[in-house]
Amino acid sequence: MDADCKAIREHILRISQRSGHGHIPTSFSVVEALVAVYGVMRHDPRRPQWEERDLFVLSKGHASLGFYCVLAHLGYFPIEAVNAFGAFGSSFGCHPDRKKVPGVEVSTGSLGHGIAVAAGMALALKLKRSARRVFTLIGDGEANEGTVWEALSAAAHLKLSGLTVLYDDNGSQIRCQPIPNAAERLRAFGCVVHEVDGHDVGQIRAALAPVAGGVAPVAVVCKAIKGFGCRTFRSDMFAWHRRSPNPAELAQLLEELNENSI
Repeated sequence: MDADCKAIREHILRISQRSGHGHIPTSFSVVEALVAVYGVMRHDPRRPQWEERDLFVLSKGHASLGFYCVLAHLGYFPIEAVNAFGAFGSSFGCHPDRKKVPGVEVSTGSLGHGIAVAAGMALALKLKRSARRVFTLIGDGEANEGTVWEALSAAAHLKLSGLTVLYDDNGSQIRCQPIPNAAERLRAFGCVVHEVDGHDVGQIRAALAPVAGGVAPVAVVCKAIKGFGCRTFRSDMFAWHRRSPNPAELAQLLEELNENSI
C-alpha cells in the first residue's frame, strides 16, 4: 500500500472513532482514486479558487471523510481541522459543503446528482474553449440512479472529452441491482473506458492522462475493495457501513492497517 494512502486511512480511522461518524469502508475504497486524480489535476491548495484549476466533484458524497483527509494531506487545511467532523456547527459535515470547505467544488450527498453537475461544468468549459478538465467520482451503488446514465448519455452526445468519470466498483451494489458489466455499459453509453486496479495509484493516474484529440467522455472503472486495508472491514463490510470503532476496535484496525492485512 502506498505510504501516503496508508497515512490517510489512519486519519480516517482516528477521526471516525473520535467523532462517532463516517462511512469508513466506502472512504477506504476511494483513497487511491482521490490521490491519483489530484496527482494529475491542475490545482493549488494555497489558491482553492484559482481560475485555471481543474475541477473535481465527489458525487458519492458519503465518502466525505476520506475526501477531507485527502484534501488535508494535500495542504488545503490542517488535518486537525477535520477532527470536528460531524460535530454540531462544524464546517466538515458528513456530506461536503462547497461553501464551508476549501477545495470542495459541489455540495453532494443526493446520489446520482454530482455526475450531472460535473457534466454541466464540462459543457460550460467546452463552450468557453477552456482546456480545464472536470473529474467526478461515482459509486457502483449510485449507478442504479437513472440520472447517472442520463448524464453520461448527454456527455457523449455533446462530446465532452473534458469530462472524466471514476467509477468506484467496490461491490456495494450486490445488495441492490448489480451492474456486473460496468465497463461494457459505459462503452455502450459512448465513453472511452479504462479498467484499472482501484488500489494502484500509478494505474489510475495513467488512465487519467488527457487524450489528444478526444471527442468523448472518459470513464475509469476502478476495481476496488470496500474497506481496503483492514480485514475486519472486508469480512463484514456492510455491518461497518455506518459504524465507527470504539477504542479497542480502533487499536485492532490500526494494527491490521499497519500489517497491510488486505
